[in-house]
Amino acid sequence: MFIEKCNEGIVLKVTQEQHRALAEFYRAVEKRAFRMAEYETRSASDAIDLVQDAMEALMQKYVRKPPEQWRPLFYRILQNKIKDWQRKSFIRQRLHFTTSKDESEVQVVETQVESSVAGPEQQYAHDMSMQQLQSVLAGLSFRQRQTFLLRIWEGFDVAETARIMGCSSGSVKTHLSRAMGILREQLQEHL
Repeated sequence: MFIEKCNEGIVLKVTQEQHRALAEFYRAVEKRAFRMAEYETRSASDAIDLVQDAMEALMQKYVRKPPEQWRPLFYRILQNKIKDWQRKSFIRQRLHFTTSKDESEVQVVETQVESSVAGPEQQYAHDMSMQQLQSVLAGLSFRQRQTFLLRIWEGFDVAETARIMGCSSGSVKTHLSRAMGILREQLQEHL
């Protein structure tokens, strides 16, 4: 479990009730947050690190806030962690440092994200649909992808999404409209 992996000093400051609420919250968001971070990093290990860092930051700074406020705060923190990762990644690329993907990352993804599809035929169809969606999402701009994942996948309303992204409601609507247009167009091609 995540909380056992956290900095011991932080965990000691959390009451038993807060610990239980944080564990429940983390179970509710971990898979989707992982997938969101993985879309941006294209690395399972980096995605796991970002989600854990975001959860630790939430625990450090906002554990005293009511649990119903944690979700938007967590996603705001995660988006900021992703932006920081992208900046560092850009700098590393400019300095000609590269990271390699290996088979172990694929195994981490398989163990972290469980499938809810039953039979082999459904599993194959599900996998193909997810690959197509991931491919199209990868082609969106960062802001379009961010808006789509927060609005459609996570279900935040326009105002919450704007707060998380640090932009206006109009920008959220524009980014989502453009993302949906691209998704419709490109996913129709795959049918």
